[in-house]
Amino acid sequence: MLGSYEKFKSSIYSLTKIDLNSYKENQMRRRIDSLITKNNILSYDSYVELLQRDREKFSQFVNFLTINVSEFYRDPAHWEYLHANIIPGLIRRFGKNLKIWSAACSTGNEPYSLVMAFSKYLPLRQIRVIATDIDRQVLDAARIGIYNEKSIAGVPEDLKRRFFTKVGESYRISSDIKACVEFKEHNLLRDAYPTGCHLIVCRNVLIYFTEQARDAVYRKFNQALVKDGVLFIGSAEQMINFRELNFERKTIVFFSKGK
Repeated sequence: MLGSYEKFKSSIYSLTKIDLNSYKENQMRRRIDSLITKNNILSYDSYVELLQRDREKFSQFVNFLTINVSEFYRDPAHWEYLHANIIPGLIRRFGKNLKIWSAACSTGNEPYSLVMAFSKYLPLRQIRVIATDIDRQVLDAARIGIYNEKSIAGVPEDLKRRFFTKVGESYRISSDIKACVEFKEHNLLRDAYPTGCHLIVCRNVLIYFTEQARDAVYRKFNQALVKDGVLFIGSAEQMINFRELNFERKTIVFFSKGK
């Protein structure tokens, strides 16, 4: 036994402001215990002490905790729907100066995918995406914008030719695309949300939250959207109670804000 997990959760909140009570406990505890064991630590208290004195281990912990699996144009059918239906609808309703938020953006694949999708309809100088994540390490990687071949496999060939440059075995995204995205640190469970958003994208993150925490985030997303603004979630997340949360369902992953 590693000791009191309740005490550990409290210590981690003091240290990182990440509330482990909002994550599914069995799943998250297994992940954390595995990491502690890999570091040859014998107790939660000793691990907290290690995080307090070792910045590298601290970064490793936050990176491990915030599960970062991301690809460009993940789930292509949903991106095709975004391109064919959602983007033209947003421009038609709200004009060309849209406020777009990519929440829990990980290594930048999603916000950069959004810029490329919107570039079919708008000049790059008119596209602005706010991209946020709790993990500074992945935000730093996102700002650099270097990706492996697997990560960009889903990018349409014309966009790949236009916006990526091969560098050794990797690919660097265009500085023109990077200029459209502003990266910021943000904790979905604690920090204030942007307001007046026309599109919010948050995919494959809330599946790790408890039902209570997930619904709280959905309510905040609803408040962050303008009326008829759109939320794009992951297909595994299934917002069953969307009416209760003041959303109207367009598809299983696209929801518009109600009254």
